[in-house]
Amino acid sequence: MKNQPKIITSLFELHKAMGQPKPLHPLISIINYGEAVFDPKDFEHGIILDFYKISFKTSFNGKIKYGHGFYDFEEGGMSFVAPGQLLKMQEEEADYSGMSLHIHPDFIRPYSLNSTIKQYGFFSYTASEGLYLSEKEKETVLGVFASIQNELTERIDNFSQDVIISQIELLLNYSNRFYNRQFITRKAVNNDVLAQLETLLNDYFNDEKALLNGVPTVAFVAEELNLSPRYLSDLLRNLSGQNTQQFIHNKLIEKAQEYIIKGTYSISEIAYKLGFEHPQSFNKLFRKKTNTTPIEFQQLFHKN
Repeated sequence: MKNQPKIITSLFELHKAMGQPKPLHPLISIINYGEAVFDPKDFEHGIILDFYKISFKTSFNGKIKYGHGFYDFEEGGMSFVAPGQLLKMQEEEADYSGMSLHIHPDFIRPYSLNSTIKQYGFFSYTASEGLYLSEKEKETVLGVFASIQNELTERIDNFSQDVIISQIELLLNYSNRFYNRQFITRKAVNNDVLAQLETLLNDYFNDEKALLNGVPTVAFVAEELNLSPRYLSDLLRNLSGQNTQQFIHNKLIEKAQEYIIKGTYSISEIAYKLGFEHPQSFNKLFRKKTNTTPIEFQQLFHKN
């Protein structure tokens, strides 16, 4: 169908589309973009891959649209795509350097990695939330890519799959470490995100948007901040020890306590103003967060 993303279900199909020879293994391959030959128009409506894609990019002569918007990758770094995600490429980015590791789910299915790979949150990040590497980190990542490539080209035997699985796990664990470092080194930028979230939630409750739209969701605040939900939660957890849901609930309880202290509204009215359909749900959350009920908290300030 026209204007539909191109769905690529096999590595053979991917290699053909990228002007590459057949993959050495039907379920895992590395493509060096410097050797790829493809027409960007073939992908103008985006592509959906049926496999994991771990990319190391040294530079981009354009921008990539992935998730919420465009992002300039001239700094280089890494990005991660899970099966079924939509990736859009624009014509101007046909010329870039780097490589991508492609892993079909069937390759890891007999291993524990089949379950643990879902725990790596960066597969849910957008490209604008890519991992930027130091020179030393680049050497480490390229070393793992080289080890996997060597196994594919030189040592196909009964142990090859086990060794490659170990290398993939090593690459993912390094990526976790480097992302944690990035959250720390970009703390000033991340604090700006935290301030924006504070303002967003304050305005949401003060303008009584909750009365019309309900309790703000993680998806809502992430979209307002132009971040993926998973990245926002990981960022907040690094800064404050709370994920996004916990942060929203804590701000909500702060606002509830403010209403209760003022004494203008009943507990039920406060619950509705904060977006709850049923006061019982509000009471349950309040008790969970404060170890007291709204009525008990109210009695502390309005004994007469």
